[in-house]
Amino acid sequence: MSSIIQEALAIVAVLVAAQTPSAAQSQAVLSGTIVDTLGARLAGATVTLLREGQKVQDGTSDSDGTFSFTGVAPDRYQVQASLPGFQSKTSEAVFLGQRGRIVIEVTLEIGPLQQDVVVTAGATEQLQSRTGAPVTLIDEETLEAINKLDVLEALRLVPAAQIVQVGQRGGATSLFLRGGESNFTKVLIDGIPANDIGGGFDFSQLTLAGVERIEVLRQTNSVIYGSDALTGVVNISTRRGTSRVPALDYMIDGGNLGTFDNALSFGGVYKRFDYFSQYSYYTTDNDVPNNGYRNGTYAGRFGVAVGSGTNVYGTVRYLDGRVGNPNGFDLYRIADDSVSDTNQTYISLAADSQISPRWQTTVRFGSTNQESLYSNPTPSGIPFDPFGFGANYLGETVTLTDAEGRTVTGQGILDNGGVYPSSFPSRTARQSLFGQATFQWTRELAISAGGRFEHEAGYSDPDADPSDTRNNGGAFVEGRATLVNRVYISAGIGVEHNEVFETAYTPRLSVAAYLRNPSNEPIGETKVTLNAGKGIKAPSVYQGQNSLFVLVNGTSAGAGVDPLGPEESRSFDVGLEQAFAASRFRARVGYFNNTFENLLEFLSRTQLVAAGVPPDVAASADFGAYINSSSFDAQGVELSADAAIGAGFRFGASYTFLDAEVTEAFGRSAVFNPAFPTIPIGAFSPLVGARPFRRPTNSGTLFVAYTTGQFDVALSGYFAGRRDDSTFVSDGFFGNSMLLPNKDLDPSYQKVDVSASYRLHPRFRVYTTLDNLFDQDYAAAYGFPSLPFTIRVGASVGLGGDR
Repeated sequence: MSSIIQEALAIVAVLVAAQTPSAAQSQAVLSGTIVDTLGARLAGATVTLLREGQKVQDGTSDSDGTFSFTGVAPDRYQVQASLPGFQSKTSEAVFLGQRGRIVIEVTLEIGPLQQDVVVTAGATEQLQSRTGAPVTLIDEETLEAINKLDVLEALRLVPAAQIVQVGQRGGATSLFLRGGESNFTKVLIDGIPANDIGGGFDFSQLTLAGVERIEVLRQTNSVIYGSDALTGVVNISTRRGTSRVPALDYMIDGGNLGTFDNALSFGGVYKRFDYFSQYSYYTTDNDVPNNGYRNGTYAGRFGVAVGSGTNVYGTVRYLDGRVGNPNGFDLYRIADDSVSDTNQTYISLAADSQISPRWQTTVRFGSTNQESLYSNPTPSGIPFDPFGFGANYLGETVTLTDAEGRTVTGQGILDNGGVYPSSFPSRTARQSLFGQATFQWTRELAISAGGRFEHEAGYSDPDADPSDTRNNGGAFVEGRATLVNRVYISAGIGVEHNEVFETAYTPRLSVAAYLRNPSNEPIGETKVTLNAGKGIKAPSVYQGQNSLFVLVNGTSAGAGVDPLGPEESRSFDVGLEQAFAASRFRARVGYFNNTFENLLEFLSRTQLVAAGVPPDVAASADFGAYINSSSFDAQGVELSADAAIGAGFRFGASYTFLDAEVTEAFGRSAVFNPAFPTIPIGAFSPLVGARPFRRPTNSGTLFVAYTTGQFDVALSGYFAGRRDDSTFVSDGFFGNSMLLPNKDLDPSYQKVDVSASYRLHPRFRVYTTLDNLFDQDYAAAYGFPSLPFTIRVGASVGLGGDR
């Protein structure tokens, strides 16, 4: 790790040196271009240079849309631009040094619906209007309006994103994008990979402490991000300090179920420096025995402007969580007494440089460390020993019901026999180094190229040496072209080298074309989009260690057995966006088609032979092994709409239809419950021809916010139709009598939440949040009851800052 850090610091030093002004350089200049959302240059715009919100200089954009301010004293500045027929815009603050030149672009929009800058769609920042990629941005204003505690609650607003929390707060939480598996989405925290080795990520511990924005790309992008980006990318960004007067904010609230939450933050800017820190702590008892949850999170961001054009910044996010694991309480009616402890640390150090108006570079170092400990102090349940080999422990007698009204009654195994107390520690660590350069060849063409290196380590014992290490690398090139300010094309190819699957190539194409340009007419712009690409995912540590190649390597049958290949996706989508009423309302319809193949399965020796493995090779694999043998398809339609009416009303809604089907699987043999002898059941995974578990055919989102004076109110909703699932329960004889048919096993549900606040003073407000407003009794995963109606009431107070 130390060598990687030294290399990262060396690259940062080179970039800093490149920006150090010489005596021969001219005086400081802040220049730029005023454009519309399609990049067309706007002449005659009024341009004002601001410092601390006060006017410093005035100007007007020239015939080619450019402006320039010279002789400016070193400080932080913003540029405000306005032009009749467009919404006024104030740029982000930039630091201008004593000498040098900074070039910015200010985009003016026709209507109040923002076309935000996004970072996940390609190698560089792009406006949503100039990319064909389906990206959802949840900004700071929206996060404040819904007033949630966890990132997972904000992700419910994303179209085609299914959030499944197994139980209540602190329960394992999965994100399924466009029908993919929960480990098919790349998760970034301040640009650094946060996934476990193999792509898994549990959102249950990730709070909104210090989060400024969340961006979700719903399309593969392994060109830029390498492994794990099969269905999309989630990027979570930490807030930065912005006020010249240091700002101190404190919030505290409490509610039913023993819920208590508080957070303290401090941030601001001083000359070249910006700083922000927040610590939050919340705890709750939840609504099920042995399900208490606590979480403490620190988030910080610290930056410095070096010379004119280079920004160096670092971020830290540390969380410490503990949750009781009662298991599926509705399946057993006895709570297990196990507990999970989690510690996670994410650190990044980056430098962004504007070498010249045409050259930009980025270098980023990241380090992640994830530790967990699952502890089960004593067996829970009723001892039962029908075979005389030692007792297992059963739950109470329960009756379970499926979508067709079929029932099973009995007792399931809650805890297996064995040695208690038992504990299962684990740890994964990753250090990564990423660098890229972008050259603006012409106004219409930019080319980016870059590479990354990652060192991964998995530990079965956090205090011992790693049980598996991998050194992986990748490189990419991406071009972005604009044709007559109507067509925007992004195309690239990546190459990924992983110590497990060696080399894989990942192409990607994204196109956006305007049939109508933005206007103040009742019928506004018409945008057509197309995206296609290939994604890849590496195996987890356990899968890699138990692959057929590893298990038979060195045996007489090992010759000719290939290493595991990457799991792969091929994705395609098309969309149509239409604006109305001078861009106050926008609607979108899209179709997506994803194919997931070469997925990993653990197969017994018999199943290995059925999958085409020679019998002598399969016989050398003891109990079985992992191979690439499974696949499924997922296609669907997304409908969404957004509106901004007047100064204070915002609206957003979406509906997703998903058609997903398992197309190939050799390790998923049907079992039968004697009560339903003609219905095949997938006990632990879906059968061929069935839907993947826990992904609804129909789902939707809703967001409505209204602000007037001192009062704010927001309503958010998430709606999920029936899902296939399993009870995953064995009876006391290890039989199938407690299994129900998979089809539509999870009932549909609607989760509606309301948040409101009232500002009694510019520095003091009171607020309340009501979750599950209608107190619906539902379970996102069968047998694991979700939270009932909850309420939090609190207040926040601020000192200092630019209020």
